[in-house]
Amino acid sequence: WTVPVDESTLIATRESLHAVAEHVLAADLYRHTGRIGLRATPHGFGTPTFGVDGVPRRLRVERTDLVVEHGGTIHRSALSTIAAAADAAGIEPGGPGDVYELATPLEPDRPLALDPANATLLSDWFALADAALRQLAAEQRLTDAGVAQLWPEHFDLALTAGQANYGASPGDADHPLPYLYVGPWTPPPTDDFWNEPFGAALGWGDHLRVERAVAFFAEGH
Repeated sequence: WTVPVDESTLIATRESLHAVAEHVLAADLYRHTGRIGLRATPHGFGTPTFGVDGVPRRLRVERTDLVVEHGGTIHRSALSTIAAAADAAGIEPGGPGDVYELATPLEPDRPLALDPANATLLSDWFALADAALRQLAAEQRLTDAGVAQLWPEHFDLALTAGQANYGASPGDADHPLPYLYVGPWTPPPTDDFWNEPFGAALGWGDHLRVERAVAFFAEGH
């Protein structure tokens, strides 16, 4: 991993993708299933496959494209605005505000600020995290761990096992760059490993691989 030269471009890309996750993907999933948890999908993130009147359906973001899979058809379009993405999906935009306080504003006609290189970096980040969380659950025999989900309110990929959350954030207000985290429900005192008020964090950097991510999660476990 190499930290992007232009941090502001990464942040703008992340915020635009976050808005799509809330106001298009989670919006559609919630209206049909009552659930909001998304998944890491090839080259990005998306809904799990769900049924609409007996027809399988899935929405996903692949780098800077929206992919709508409905029945036997696949429709791909470049992301430009929330309104255009919602129209391509055949839905009204607007996140599940009755479930949680939405993290991104609904601005349907505002152009999305998507840099292809940074969108690829973030999709690769979610792929790395998904692989690491799967390996952690298998190696540590976390039988109570569910599927790693990408929660639209925080836009992070995480799973819960025991009394701790293990996950990967693409960045937030306190951490502009992506980071891994372990968040015990009762955080221990700060030390070399437990370096955050919520638990422990490991920032991305050069040469971060799945094995290092698994080792970090396992140490926290």
